[in-house]
Amino acid sequence: MPDNHGPTPPTVETPGQPGDHSFLTWLLVVAFVYLLLVGVSTIGAGFKWASGGAEGAERIFAFATNPVVGVILGTLSTALVKSSSTVTSVIVGLVAGGVPVSIAVPIIMGANMGTTITNTIVALGDVKDGKTFNKAFRASTVHDFFNLYSIVIFLPIEVIFQPLERMGGALSKLLVGEFNASMKGVNFIGELTKPPADWIEQLLHGMSDTLGGILMAAMGIGFIFMSVTRLGKLLGSVMRGPAKQIVDKSFAAGPIVGILAGTIITVLVQSSSTTTSLIIPLAAAGVLSLRQVYPFTLGANIGTCITAVLAATAVSGIGAGVAMQIALVHLLYNVFGVIVFAVVPLLYDLPVRSAEWLGNKTEKHRGWAFGYIGFVFFLVPASVLGIQTRFGSESTPLDPPDFDPAAKIEAGEEMEKSGALIK
Repeated sequence: MPDNHGPTPPTVETPGQPGDHSFLTWLLVVAFVYLLLVGVSTIGAGFKWASGGAEGAERIFAFATNPVVGVILGTLSTALVKSSSTVTSVIVGLVAGGVPVSIAVPIIMGANMGTTITNTIVALGDVKDGKTFNKAFRASTVHDFFNLYSIVIFLPIEVIFQPLERMGGALSKLLVGEFNASMKGVNFIGELTKPPADWIEQLLHGMSDTLGGILMAAMGIGFIFMSVTRLGKLLGSVMRGPAKQIVDKSFAAGPIVGILAGTIITVLVQSSSTTTSLIIPLAAAGVLSLRQVYPFTLGANIGTCITAVLAATAVSGIGAGVAMQIALVHLLYNVFGVIVFAVVPLLYDLPVRSAEWLGNKTEKHRGWAFGYIGFVFFLVPASVLGIQTRFGSESTPLDPPDFDPAAKIEAGEEMEKSGALIK
């Protein structure tokens, strides 16, 4: 028989092929990562525009008459405003004006849940391919489930014993006025992505707030879908060989290192949405497993709170103590959540197994993904808001007898000057 196994002709790698580490491919990776970040920024600006931003969040909080409703409306307001720091800033102003901290703490817990909608939207960029979408949706919703289970555990404890409120108040007295560690002006990711978002907003200027905001958010979603579609293929090609070994070694050190990495990166970029959104394409491409992504997202939860605490050190005047207390409550809530889940194996695995279950469902029927987003982030909160509007009492926590609107405004202005308004 003739020999058909002669020398194999040399192959030339081109961008997109396995093992491709060319400069052009890496340049494309950087370009599409930037497009992803611009998309996240544009969605945030669009949602803020459509929902009324801080004023819209404040109107929603008017119906937070009990802790459970506070959690749900905190989720809704943050999902609409797309910025947990904006929600935190509103809460600081309200508490400075006289709203009880006991009402503010559940809203903070809800804000933790609401901010995760960004990475869930990013995962939708892989909706066409079932297996890839399964990986992406798992990686995005493991963050959701951790926050959900944390609320279930810590909300009853806080309502009965108020440990977060008490500890945050005690620690704030030690830290207020002692130093200024604000990272205002260090948010380089925000400075890079803000110009395109501002340009799009100017392009849509003249439209109604609702229409303009919705169109802007839709354009941001389009940017995300474009970038995620290309990033999956590019990352699958470049994250092989030495690059993949570096990533594996970095994440092989255990969950503690993953938590620390997520915390540090989030403090540096000053946005948990950015940190968690960037990790989704890596999971979808198979570069990172769900159990590698999980501790990284826990670190992102802590990192965004550290940035808020640092910003609170720059607040002076009437809002100083309140800003520090609210920031510390948020930080303590996330730190204790990570500790409790880390030391109890059953709890640590619960968000992972829940995300795997939901990922498998979405692989077979995409409707599960859209139903999940609509149900958790909008339908349930909006239903509660509607019920409160229809049957709630005329008295709200935003108009107690001693409420001081001037103090609320002053505290909000101080938060903005301090650089506390991060995503």
